[in-house]
Amino acid sequence: MSPSGTVGFPHPLGNLIGPLVLWLVKKEEMPFVDSQGKESLNFQITTSIFAVVGFLLCFVLIGFLVLPLVLIFDLVCVILASIETSNGKPYRYPFCIRLIK
Repeated sequence: MSPSGTVGFPHPLGNLIGPLVLWLVKKEEMPFVDSQGKESLNFQITTSIFAVVGFLLCFVLIGFLVLPLVLIFDLVCVILASIETSNGKPYRYPFCIRLIK
């Protein structure tokens, strides 16, 4: 489920669309995908919010430091989640606003 979050790197909003599509298609038949899909979507929404804030902070020059850190953090967390979930273990993203319950 989690690697679909990397779609956002080459395509804007792909980090939200990839996990959303997978979650919507498989949530009824696979409980693990349901729980991890919600977790992935919540994390991608959170990092999208952080990225928008980082972009806005570019106007005061601090965003040029914040934005790359957000993107690196997103990539590292998605890789860690991919490894954990491929082994069948649930993964909880750090610093995640859980909007979808």
